[in-house]
Amino acid sequence: MANKYIPLLLRHSPVPKVQDFALLAGLDAGVRGILISVMPLTVYEVLGSAESVSQVYFFAGLASLLFGLMVPWATRFIPRRWMYTIGAVLYVVGAGLAVHGGPVAVPLALLVNAAATVTTFVCFNAYVLDYIARSNLGKAQSMNMLYAAAPWAIGPLLGVWLREWWAPLPFLVAGGLGATLLATFWVLRLGNGKQISRAGRPAANPLAFIGRFAAQPRLIAGWMFAVVRSCGWWVYVVYLPIFCIEAGLSDKVGGIILSLSNALLFLTPFILRATTRLTVRRSVIWSFGLCAMGFLAAAVAAPLPWMAVGLMLAGSSLLVVLDVVGGLPFLMAVKPSERTEMAAIYSSFRDVSGILTPGAAWLVLLVAPLPGVFAVAGVAMLGCVAVAGKLHPRLGLPRPSHGRLLAGE
Repeated sequence: MANKYIPLLLRHSPVPKVQDFALLAGLDAGVRGILISVMPLTVYEVLGSAESVSQVYFFAGLASLLFGLMVPWATRFIPRRWMYTIGAVLYVVGAGLAVHGGPVAVPLALLVNAAATVTTFVCFNAYVLDYIARSNLGKAQSMNMLYAAAPWAIGPLLGVWLREWWAPLPFLVAGGLGATLLATFWVLRLGNGKQISRAGRPAANPLAFIGRFAAQPRLIAGWMFAVVRSCGWWVYVVYLPIFCIEAGLSDKVGGIILSLSNALLFLTPFILRATTRLTVRRSVIWSFGLCAMGFLAAAVAAPLPWMAVGLMLAGSSLLVVLDVVGGLPFLMAVKPSERTEMAAIYSSFRDVSGILTPGAAWLVLLVAPLPGVFAVAGVAMLGCVAVAGKLHPRLGLPRPSHGRLLAGE
């Protein structure tokens, strides 16, 4: 009888819906959207050089990779709800370190935020796979992007605007959003995910599939496309704002152009519709080619800062297109029996690009000015154009006779 007086929400764990995960994705994007524009500026202000910024981001990328590899192992001992909680709390801790400021606290804040991002990312995707049916994964991804589009479009500009008022303010807002993310997670009561019965045999180690991955050139090409695309975003997000400051432009320019680029996420359905009229091969070739032209032209136009910024902005629009179609060559080449393991290998492109970009920029800045980083990114994209030219011409198109995808696609 006592149960009748307990609110229904407290008596039964609700089944999470697509909108619930989209809400978490939107809040997470809010935290990262504000930090993405102010962290490079803050690190540069504290350390005083682009080379030092590259070093800090390089070690942050290493930390993110190592932490990401540890999260699945740690969930064997720590319940998933507490791992997600740790990730959300790290957002708050990172914001506090950034507010404290200084040459030690600010780089440490970057490391903590990187750990927070990868922890929540791994746990979030595990929850999605637990509670969202395979047939609804496409709807869930679209809903996540829709909820995240506004934070990504507004956050970078809002961050630099708040920084103009008071330097610690954007970090206080990000910390508040991190706390809101944590509270929302506990209100949704996702628990530890579905309980899975013990498998008949041990689960395959994804690392054991590296050999299978290395033996399939199409998978290597698709993974390379993802790495170079992500490197392009790293250059755009981290080094373009620093270029603006060194060129004598306002520190708000980086946040404004980043918000403009992210606003293109609202056009994702239209971009997808347009690219489906072309083959995947043509879409990837043209996107990488035009983006490379923008980055290389920006490096040449560096003496005219506003022209360089405009060319980089134009190039970023092709990065958005690659966000839509760039992963298809890999996904279409994966065998159904290897999807889980190859997906784990594919996801490493984020951490690899987070190490490769600042590491390469660190070396470039030893012998060339900052626009040299734009040029190196452009050359890497031209390499992708050459590789994409070897993709099957009808990749992604249905067979004329059978109405289904080509074998191996």
